[in-house]
Amino acid sequence: MTRYVISGLLGRGDGFRPAEDECTQVTSINLLDDAGRLRFGLDDALSQLAGLRLRASAVGIDLLILAALVYAADTRLNRVRTSQDAWTREIELVVPVSRPELWGGASGVLERMLRFLTGDRWTIRFRPLPETGRLDLARRRRRTILRRFDGVSLFSGGLDSLIGAIDELSEGCNPLFVSHGGEGGVSGPQRRLFNALVQRKLSAVDPIRLRLGLGFPNGLIDGVGSENSTRGRSFLFIAAAAFAGSAFERPFDLRVPENGFISLNVPLDVTRLGSNSTRTTHPFYMHRWNELLSLIGIRGTVSNRYWNRTKGEMVSECADQAALEDLAPASLSCAHPSMKRWQEGDKPHCGYCLPCLIRRGALMAARWSSPKDRTGYSVEDLTSEILDTTKAKGRQVRGFQYAIAKLNEHPELAATLIYKPGPLKEDAAIVPELARVYSQGMKEVETVLEGVVSKPIRIAG
Repeated sequence: MTRYVISGLLGRGDGFRPAEDECTQVTSINLLDDAGRLRFGLDDALSQLAGLRLRASAVGIDLLILAALVYAADTRLNRVRTSQDAWTREIELVVPVSRPELWGGASGVLERMLRFLTGDRWTIRFRPLPETGRLDLARRRRRTILRRFDGVSLFSGGLDSLIGAIDELSEGCNPLFVSHGGEGGVSGPQRRLFNALVQRKLSAVDPIRLRLGLGFPNGLIDGVGSENSTRGRSFLFIAAAAFAGSAFERPFDLRVPENGFISLNVPLDVTRLGSNSTRTTHPFYMHRWNELLSLIGIRGTVSNRYWNRTKGEMVSECADQAALEDLAPASLSCAHPSMKRWQEGDKPHCGYCLPCLIRRGALMAARWSSPKDRTGYSVEDLTSEILDTTKAKGRQVRGFQYAIAKLNEHPELAATLIYKPGPLKEDAAIVPELARVYSQGMKEVETVLEGVVSKPIRIAG
């Protein structure tokens, strides 16, 4: 099995090169342009902070660079072509940082959380910043008024992040929203939704968003294709928020709004064990983020206020129902919005992937009048045809049907099944509530699948 080493370089004068042998393939990525500015959209994040009269700490910038390399490895190493089991990759990162001794003490936590998040074998090494590649962090300050933010909140453009934003603004909070919009199918709807949120005037001051437009070209790593599972994207997302919060120079809350049902993300069947079931806000992973930030001296506390709410409960309990009813159709939940757009017309929601099914169930719990769900799906009526379980259109539906039937027959299994995605030792006191969230979340999806038929369809040839 080949170990893939990705080494970050800072400028043309950075001659560092990791050792390479017959079992190792090294890819060096120069992160600086000739003007000494960070590439791939990273410099723009620094400039946006400067526009708010803020400057991230050196360790905050280290974290952003680390996250960029994690994202490059995760999205540019095709799992089928680079692993023996079509999933688990062996990845090593070499990261130039301002304080390698500090980061060295955090490498164990980093490797543990990344292994949990993506299912790969990670090794993280740190080296000093090269003398010829010191970052030019000076930026012109474009605004005259300094906004004192009370925290950082993630804004993905999904329904959960929309509800989180509405709730915070309605409560008088003043967060700096942070987004990652690496692909057109996400960044456009995300921008339009945030602009619509600003226009709603839910607070005394207009909300402000920092958008990280990080992206890497295809073919970045020789001989392997790109990967579309993107299990490591949440590392980049939370890292960008921590990077921004490091500029506050004080303790801050880093808020990750996601419903507790998807945070647990219990596998629907044995084929979705491991990283086939994402763990982007699983309680274990959130604990590791707080451990990491403490070790590297960024004074942020990562939290998810909706850990004990289903998506439907988030919808029905949203602080401003009128705003949510108006804005919800513009939010984006589909697992692969860009793919759906060019394959199936201008509707970015397929209607049958796991996030779409959960969204459909959640909006049925809305408190406003019909029609409650004005999303617009490529497959509007799931009962209009037999869904083929050998294809994407029926695969997730059948998985839910299988899991729901099993849970209905043995409701007590909820308290056991919630342990399948990952350990909950640190959360023993709230296990009963987690089991409730899981059971209620399944009931929400069950309402969507009433009358839906799914089975393998084989065409005689």
